[in-house]
Amino acid sequence: MPKGYWLATYNKIENKDNLVNYATKATETIKSCGGKPLVRGGKYKCLEGNDFPRTVIWEFPSYEAANKCYNSKEYQDAWNLAKSSTERNLQIVEGV
Repeated sequence: MPKGYWLATYNKIENKDNLVNYATKATETIKSCGGKPLVRGGKYKCLEGNDFPRTVIWEFPSYEAANKCYNSKEYQDAWNLAKSSTERNLQIVEGV
């Protein structure tokens, strides 16, 4: 069964404390859903296209697990801590 991935690119972060609070709570939930962090910020270089100040990639056991985690009450409660001050693109993608 192919793995599932969350690909998040952050366009704007207006309140870093909100993002830290979200990340702390969300990390627990995501890991309990089988998520494994592959990329969480760090050094980067934009070579083409739009420059994003933060990129995050999580790997899940399956596409279905990635969707289930995103739609969980626990994850949505965590995201509510940052979504008013954070603009991002988030995609769930099936691996090969």
